[in-house]
Amino acid sequence: MTDTPDARPPKAGGAPAAAKSDLNWPLFIALMASTITVNAVVSLSRVTTSYRAVELDLSVVWIGLIAAGFSLVPVLLAVQVGRFIDRGHDARSVWFGALLMLLASAGMWWRPDSALDLLVFSILLGFGHMFCMAGQQMIAVRCGGPNTREHVFGYHMIAIATGQGLGLVLLGWLGGDTQIPPTGELFALAMAGAVVAFLAAFGVRPETREPAHRKSAEHVRVLDLLRQRGLVAVLLSSIVTVTAFELMTVYLPLLAIERQIDTHHVGYLLATRSAVSIATRLFYARLVVTVGRARLMAASMAMGAFAFVILGLPVSLATMYFGVVMLGIGLGIASTLTFSEVVVLAPLHARATALSLRVTGNRIGQMLVPAIAGVVAGVTGIGGVMLILAAFLAASGAFTHFSIKRD
Repeated sequence: MTDTPDARPPKAGGAPAAAKSDLNWPLFIALMASTITVNAVVSLSRVTTSYRAVELDLSVVWIGLIAAGFSLVPVLLAVQVGRFIDRGHDARSVWFGALLMLLASAGMWWRPDSALDLLVFSILLGFGHMFCMAGQQMIAVRCGGPNTREHVFGYHMIAIATGQGLGLVLLGWLGGDTQIPPTGELFALAMAGAVVAFLAAFGVRPETREPAHRKSAEHVRVLDLLRQRGLVAVLLSSIVTVTAFELMTVYLPLLAIERQIDTHHVGYLLATRSAVSIATRLFYARLVVTVGRARLMAASMAMGAFAFVILGLPVSLATMYFGVVMLGIGLGIASTLTFSEVVVLAPLHARATALSLRVTGNRIGQMLVPAIAGVVAGVTGIGGVMLILAAFLAASGAFTHFSIKRD
């Protein structure tokens, strides 16, 4: 636990007047707009990249490496970005990340002609997304006071799911009944979205004055942060949860091809997952109060594990829809909890650095697991990847439950 008075967001469900009093509405609205547009671009670009890889007749190993490239450069600099944000530069981080995403999207539209092209632009897209996400996380902490912070976290995660769902609905709309959608048109749409995300980023404004704690704060060593009770377990759960989300996006199109499922169902399956995550996160703050953090973490990750078991088996399309509904509920709650728990555990003046460790862990998972999954998929098929993810989710959920149990 930290020694700061507002480290733990208070329980939700207080009086509505109190909930409104400490929320910075202009900053909150700007955060929502930036988060939605950034994630719409990323979700559309990444699924389109998978389809473009199929068009180029790339192997599943190459597809795994391209997915890993999304995290290759950011993992080297995430902690430094966190230090930069802890010095009061969260808005500038979002601005710079949106610019990099615009350049990456333009490159994917202009020249998606080889495995190397897709890898380079995926790396650039991941770098931009990391800057945006790291800055947005700290802005979510900044725009809500003690009465509303847990609610802001939930709505921030809703904005992420909304953006992801928007991108995937556009995929289903343009893809129609074809198994391989028009990737050129999709990349052009993603580039247009990146322009909107770039403009929306400048609605996020920096702090007008430096907080007192930042003036006297010293850098907290990474090892000292990792010694915080339960933080390692939470980071591991974050890695597994975010990686599972990512691999679902990357490999569902390939699973659909294996099972001869049309493109529009791929978009609708992924959009269903996002829509369910949105609906579930509306009740996130209330669930934390009612169920408790540790129990809610265990239950949500167990539900996500069961959902991947369903998807990994040769089931009907209707059963797959049931599986993605369970996945949206389970991982929607679990991913929000890992974000909130890092803020609870970190010292006030090192929250961005701690959140950057979460980003670093997530990116390591996104870099290594897809490459491993590509090898596994070459032997067992895409269904085998889903079953392995189920086992990881169940194990990490149990570990985190016992590490943070305190309610």
